[in-house]
Amino acid sequence: MTDIVFIFHGRPVTLLEAALAAGFVLLLLIVWLGLRILRQVRARETAEAAARERIHELESHLGALLKSQGEMTGRMQTMAEVFGSRQSDMVRVVNERLDGMGHKLGLSMADTSKQTHDGLRQLHERLAVIDRAQRTISDLSGQVGQLQAILANKQTRGAFGQGRMEAIIQDQLPVSGYSFQATLSNSTRPDCLIHMPNGAPPLAIDAKFPLEAFNLIQNAETEEQLKYAHAQFRRDLTKHVQDVGAKYLIPGETQDTAFLFVPSESVFAELNEQFEDLVQKAHRARVVVVSPSLLMLSIQVIQAVLRDAKMREQAHLIQAEVGHLTADVARLNERVGKLQAHFAQANKDIDQILISSDKITKRSQRIEDLDLGDTPSASEPDVISEPRASLTG
Repeated sequence: MTDIVFIFHGRPVTLLEAALAAGFVLLLLIVWLGLRILRQVRARETAEAAARERIHELESHLGALLKSQGEMTGRMQTMAEVFGSRQSDMVRVVNERLDGMGHKLGLSMADTSKQTHDGLRQLHERLAVIDRAQRTISDLSGQVGQLQAILANKQTRGAFGQGRMEAIIQDQLPVSGYSFQATLSNSTRPDCLIHMPNGAPPLAIDAKFPLEAFNLIQNAETEEQLKYAHAQFRRDLTKHVQDVGAKYLIPGETQDTAFLFVPSESVFAELNEQFEDLVQKAHRARVVVVSPSLLMLSIQVIQAVLRDAKMREQAHLIQAEVGHLTADVARLNERVGKLQAHFAQANKDIDQILISSDKITKRSQRIEDLDLGDTPSASEPDVISEPRASLTG
């Protein structure tokens, strides 16, 4: 028992001491465990009491909940009935609205479909119009190409200008009012001569407008080419105006003014816009440059002058007819006067006949009023003698 077991802080510990220490520690442990168990028992009792109290509270709460649940069940049934009726009303209203919306949607779809069909039909019509316009443009392009080919050839260009001028004049004037390719005293042949009224000299028209240099202006790509084309056009137009004046302005045989016909309105517009000095120079040379519209207007003026001259030529016939008409009116007035006199005499005779008829009626009435009894009275002769005297009157 005195055997040293271990050394604790420099002091040797024997087996007995170690056993005593171990017993003491074991005792302390047993005491601690007992206290702990006691506290746990007390805590458990406290917890059980609290649990019983909690269970009682829960039971009371559960009863209240059951009561509330019963009330809630009744309310839920009432609400279910109300919701059922409301639901049926709502279903009915929803169905009615859905039917109305379906009807409106159907009408809207029908209108939309109709509008779509109308739009497609109009679109097809417009596409057809565009297609026709495109074909027309293509035809016009081909005609413009043909026109360019015609204008590129001097001979065919002259025939084209001559044809347009002849068409305008033939549409506006009678056959006796013009002559094509007539020969003048100087052996020249203007494209047309317009015969003026009252023996006035005819008006000469030339349809061979120089377009070669003008086409050079349109096709010029550089400044030098444009300058050359302008100079060439000025020379050609000046020379042609001089030729027209020298050939077709013959004193006493033709008018002192001649027309130079341009078969294109666009060429005429560009001529007046870019070469106004040449146009004024031609006017001073008594050569008037005219487009198809201006030629038509001039022909209409000439037509009015011809019509006025023709009316003046027929004025004596009109005056003679007016004289005859005046004589006829005088005779008519005389005959109407005689007829009126006859009517007046007839009215007078009718009045006299009516007077006689009235007298006869009155006398017949007097005769009917006479008393024709068997014993005439003393005054009867006087009564009878008076109507007899009236009858002889």
